[in-house]
Amino acid sequence: MDGESIIFTPYRALGLVSTGIPHVVRYIERLKKTMIVTVVGNSFHTYGAEKLGLMRVSTPHKSPIVALSADTSHVYTSSDNVIYAWWRDNDLRHKFVAHQANVHIMLPFGPHLIAVDKLNKLIVWDINTESLYMEMEFQPKSFEITAIVHPATYLNKILIGSRQGKMQLWNLKTSKLLHIFRGWDCGVYVFEQAPALDVIAVGLEDGRIILHNIKFDETVVDFRQDWGRVTGISFRTDGFPVMVTASEIGHVALWDLKERCLVTQLRDAHSGPVSGITCLPNEPLMVTSSSDNSLKMWIFDLPDGGARMLKSCEGHSAPPLFARFYGSLGNSILSAGEDSSMRVFSTMTDALNKSLGKAASNRKAKKKTSRRIMPAITRFTSETSKEKAWDNAVALHRGKTFVTTWSVELLNMGKHVLNHKRFQEKQFNGCFATCLDLTVCGNFVVIGYDSGHIDKYNIQSGIHRGTYGTPIAHDGGVRDLVTDGLNQYVVSGGQEEELKWWRMKDQHFIKKLKMDEGISKMALHRDSGLLGVALEDWSIQIVDVDTKSLVRKFYGHGNQVTDITFSPDSRWLISSSLDKTIRTWDIPSSSCVDCFSVPILPTSLTMSPVGDFLATTHVDHLGIYLWSNKACYHHLSLRSLPQNFQVATIALPSSASSMMQLVPKAEEEILKTGCTNNIDDEYKSPQQISEELVTLALLPTSRWLNLLSLDVIKKRNKPIEPPKLTKSAPFFLPTVPGLEFKFALNEEKKEDDSKVKSVVSFEVLTAFGKKLKAGDLEDALRMLMDMGPSAIEVEVRSLDPDVGGSEEVLLKFLEMIKLAIDKQCHFEAIQGYLGLFLKLHADFVMQNSNVHEMCEKLAGAHNISWHDLRNTMNQTLCLISYFKNAALVNY
Repeated sequence: MDGESIIFTPYRALGLVSTGIPHVVRYIERLKKTMIVTVVGNSFHTYGAEKLGLMRVSTPHKSPIVALSADTSHVYTSSDNVIYAWWRDNDLRHKFVAHQANVHIMLPFGPHLIAVDKLNKLIVWDINTESLYMEMEFQPKSFEITAIVHPATYLNKILIGSRQGKMQLWNLKTSKLLHIFRGWDCGVYVFEQAPALDVIAVGLEDGRIILHNIKFDETVVDFRQDWGRVTGISFRTDGFPVMVTASEIGHVALWDLKERCLVTQLRDAHSGPVSGITCLPNEPLMVTSSSDNSLKMWIFDLPDGGARMLKSCEGHSAPPLFARFYGSLGNSILSAGEDSSMRVFSTMTDALNKSLGKAASNRKAKKKTSRRIMPAITRFTSETSKEKAWDNAVALHRGKTFVTTWSVELLNMGKHVLNHKRFQEKQFNGCFATCLDLTVCGNFVVIGYDSGHIDKYNIQSGIHRGTYGTPIAHDGGVRDLVTDGLNQYVVSGGQEEELKWWRMKDQHFIKKLKMDEGISKMALHRDSGLLGVALEDWSIQIVDVDTKSLVRKFYGHGNQVTDITFSPDSRWLISSSLDKTIRTWDIPSSSCVDCFSVPILPTSLTMSPVGDFLATTHVDHLGIYLWSNKACYHHLSLRSLPQNFQVATIALPSSASSMMQLVPKAEEEILKTGCTNNIDDEYKSPQQISEELVTLALLPTSRWLNLLSLDVIKKRNKPIEPPKLTKSAPFFLPTVPGLEFKFALNEEKKEDDSKVKSVVSFEVLTAFGKKLKAGDLEDALRMLMDMGPSAIEVEVRSLDPDVGGSEEVLLKFLEMIKLAIDKQCHFEAIQGYLGLFLKLHADFVMQNSNVHEMCEKLAGAHNISWHDLRNTMNQTLCLISYFKNAALVNY
């Protein structure tokens, strides 16, 4: 079931760059920039070619993207049997639904889009109307479509290649087959338009590259690469007649078209098949992508016409097996895995990601291709205290007794390979290192082996400094070990169900503690001295290292525990298991307070030193997945989970932000608003903007801020001399009584000359009061905003029934305030007017039920308006703080 965790929420994935789907290159004329788009699972990334930096991440799809294409207006993606057209990555403009199978080939064709699905059905879509223009079905046994290209200058025509080796030229406007090319009895996998007209480069399954003139059906020249199927072809357009081709084993070949020969080759350009290769227009640059999770840019500046790597954006090429936060700030994660490499990922910006390289036994070899890569790194340990002095990380390798040292500061593999000479004897064949830990001072590393030995090495010199036990520390092999925060003890756990304490300095045995089952994992919180021990019966126990006693027991996992970690304050213990659950245990209350399930088995997890993120790795996944800790942002009321608690399954974080909407929500929004090509260019009036945002009156602060302090201001500004009388108007120029000085105009004498006056003629409402009584609330508000503070006070005071106003006018005034709050306009002025009203008429509001009821409605509307404004302001302040910190880090 889908749900959410009480403590953690998905944030984003780190280290995902590219998959086996070829990238696409777009040139944005308006921005004068070249963009590179790659696919990462359910999303696609947009990189800027200038710095090869990640610019945008698309909205996640419901299913993985299986095909990608683009033109100057849209990026087209296919997920399952649906095609989406995106503008600016997150703006879904069109959706095409008619295919019965997954779409694996797409080609933008002017105002149309050509798509081919797995059932070998070709459909041509009208992009703007999202309607079918035409469709054709091909028999897979005789003509299975594998490639499509639009030959330059060939109006309304496309060239289709097949797995059987034949090619067909079609006119889409007339739906006619123009010509059938016999081919070369080998499957066609790649098409690319050559700089010369009528010439198409064809990449075949057996490694041949054919430059074929489709106008005369003649082969111009053919090449052959001995690396298997051709996966990509591109041409330089900067004045050099060079063609580049890619292969399945990661090599790239450069061919001279003028001399018709091989210029040079890039061996091991990628560690996996090169899925996409593109030469940038009119530049000596080439971009390649691969399923090894990398995107690389090459520059043609070598004397022999070859290329060297200029920039790269990479992640793990094989699933990471172990990850730990590095440093005390929680900004970096150190990880290692199946690709035998160690990498540093930044939680703030991908520009700070770094690679320490791959572990190689002959790393000093001049040629990279001659290096022997070591087995996968299954575990490592690191400290920052001596990172600038010598190596500060140590890693062990699968099935090996030696361990390697690394320098995070220098970003390379260290100079030492630590291996005791005893393991060269035949009796220890098949032994391997199982665990290790680096002391807090950064001087010593302690290593445990499945043979039961525990050795101590000086990491600076690589010299062996002692062995714990006589001659072995544990009879059944060492499962895990830790060193305390004061360099006093080494605590080791063995397969024989014993936990042992050793003195760090002289390797002397101190004490042992019998456990219920064999030990599988251990984690120490050095500040508190609490040791988490995962046992083979799937339980977790907490041991106090200082008192050497058992303090807590936790039961709940349904399979083996894969990793455990403590929160920075040692209040929580977080564990992952092969039952796909991640549990949070509250140590003081000895209870499980949170549990959620993930769709993929977790292999490692680590908590940030500042407690803001939880990072996890998973089986067969290349990324590091971040989970945000809700407790850092608001108070959580945690309780012990009941026995019948239903575990919620939460999808892994995507490379997009957790705030982005999913595709179904975007689709619903498009269905409501319609799909026009100039949505962003639509003009919005100030009234429309005010419905979405809070607007201000833009009045001087003296017009609204001091309304509640007018009595103090008047008392302070009281004149010393009495005011002088103003000259009255001549007797023959009558004036109208009121706040404003106006002359009485000559009015025609009414027919009714009765001297008896009606009650209405004695009305003392001002013009503002009359506007309110008539219901012209907007006009009354504008009139009030044009007045000064003293005039506003007089107008609001005159609404009191005791001085000429009425209950009706008071209600109308409150309705005016509520109208402005609902429209979210003149926010600061409205607050001042409302405060003055409550100050002057508080007694009447409390005595009159109608006015009191209206004030309660107004209070509800005011709370909603203030809540929206406060959330928007907090979000803006957080974003500003984040961008400022990111800018400082980049500098």
